[in-house]
Formats: sequence, structure tokens, C-alpha cells
Amino acid sequence: MGAFLRQEWWIVAVFIASLLPLVHVLFTGRVSALRSLDRRWIFLLMFWAVLLPIYYVSSTGNVLPEVPGALAQATFDEIEKLSPGDPVLMAFDYDPPTTGEMAPMATAFVRHAAEKRLRMYFMTLWPPGAQMIDDTIARVLKPDFPQLVYGRDYVNLGYKSGQEAVIKVVVTNLRELYTTDVLGTGVQNIPMMDGITSIQQMKLIINVASGTPGTKEWVQYAVTPYPNLRIVAGVTGVSAPLYYPYIPRQLNGLLGAIKGAAEYEQLVLNRYGGPNPNPKYMEGLRRMAPQLVGHLLIIGLIIVANVLYFTDPARGRR
Repeated sequence: MGAFLRQEWWIVAVFIASLLPLVHVLFTGRVSALRSLDRRWIFLLMFWAVLLPIYYVSSTGNVLPEVPGALAQATFDEIEKLSPGDPVLMAFDYDPPTTGEMAPMATAFVRHAAEKRLRMYFMTLWPPGAQMIDDTIARVLKPDFPQLVYGRDYVNLGYKSGQEAVIKVVVTNLRELYTTDVLGTGVQNIPMMDGITSIQQMKLIINVASGTPGTKEWVQYAVTPYPNLRIVAGVTGVSAPLYYPYIPRQLNGLLGAIKGAAEYEQLVLNRYGGPNPNPKYMEGLRRMAPQLVGHLLIIGLIIVANVLYFTDPARGRR
């Protein structure tokens, strides 16, 4: 932090200069000034609460340490206990508008599976999900795991229409719907498809989902009727509470929003990160700093506003 302040002194100077008028107002008006404070000062404070952490993380590469919760740990453990060569289904059911939350999870899942040398079978129930799969493969597997061979270590089966009906079919007969991969190669000519006839043969389902069809449908139509299947999921923050009733019997691990992604990234980095981890494997962690500082500012403002309200002498006359 000291080195950052010395090297980036100019942004510190701008920050202090921008808030000097606010300090003057509060010093001269004291409590009465707080009660009539122009809301634009709050906007400015929030601006700095978001900008400064982003600038600090971008400039230094440092991130705030995360303490993984029980759900992130359970998700990590489900993958970590698998053996090299075990087949896992990677179901990416999300689209570009939710990439901010979903992409860090997808990246971390694929990196973890690649480190474990698991055989990855990619598919999606969403039309845009096909591009999300391609992007993740291009971001993780091709540059960082060139030793993994397409068709032997991972395969992209792509998108099939039908939503949850697709799950009902592939859970008993995968080849009824998937006769080729996205490249048009017949599944009978793909080495890692040899002997794979249904997703019941998968050791784990890894689902990254931002809506319907998604995790709920995988739980209802795959895991519930076939209890031997196990599933972990990464979902949006707004939908995460809907899946808590499925934990832990029907849903073995869950990552919720960017917070869950950051916790899982921390676990993967602790195990496989090395001394200088690539920033692309820290996107969730990098986004936690502005979120933390912004939340602390909001909490502080709420406390101050309540103190001002309950200590207002005019409150009893209203």
C-alpha cells in the first residue's frame, strides 16, 4: 500500500482535493450541515469508493484475501476428490448479459477440471451458451493446457433445443440427441465418447446457469430421479437462495454470484495457483475490492443517517 501511495500520489491528491469542500462544509456546519448535505456529495463518495479499489487492483495486481465459505468449499471438494480421467459434464447455461457473474465461475471450473486431468464433456441448453463454451475453451484450455487434446480430453457437444426435455433424454440416452459434436464429427469417431451412452456415467455434473433452463431443471430431471448423479452449480446472486432447499442431498455444492466465484477462485489458487497466478483466474477476486468498499460506505451512511434521525430535536414535533 505504501508503494502504491508513493507511485500514484496524483490520484491521492485528486481524491483529497475533491473532498476538501465537503470537509469545510462539515467543519463549519457540523451536525446541521450533515442533515442538509447535498446528495451529490454521496454520489462523489460512492464514485471514489468504487474507483479507488479498481485502480489499486489494476495497478498493483493485488487482491483482497477471501475466506471461502462452506458452499464454496463443498463445491471445490466435489471436484478435488475425483480421479484423473473421470468424466464430468460441463453444462454452461448462461448468456452474455450475465457473463460478469458467470464467466469467472466457468473459468475456474474448467481450470480446476483441467488441473485434475478430468475428461470434460461440454453442452448447453441455451443458444448463446455455445459461444460461452467456445470462449471458455479459448480462454483456458487452448493457451494454458495445450497438452489436452480435443476429442481425447475434452469435447464440445454444443447446443440442442428442447430445454428441460433435453435433460430427460440425455439422462438415459445421450446419443439419441447428440450424434455429432459442434464440429460435425460423429460421436462414434470421438475417442472419449467410446462407451458413453448417457450422463448417468458422469462422475459429476458442473452447471453454470443464469436462469431457466438451468440448475433447477438439472436437479429435478437428472439428479432427483437418478440419485447416483452428483451436481455442483454456479448461479447468479439473485437466484442463489432458490437453490438452498436442494442442499446438500440434491445439490452438492453451490456458488452464488461474484462472491461465490471469488471464494472458489481462492480455493483453486491456493491449490494450483503458483507464485504468480494469471489475472484471468482472479476475476472474481479482483471485483470484490470495489464491492467491499462500496458496501462499507453504504453501511456507514445508513448508520450516520439513523443517528441523525433519532437525535434530531425536531423529530418529536413532527
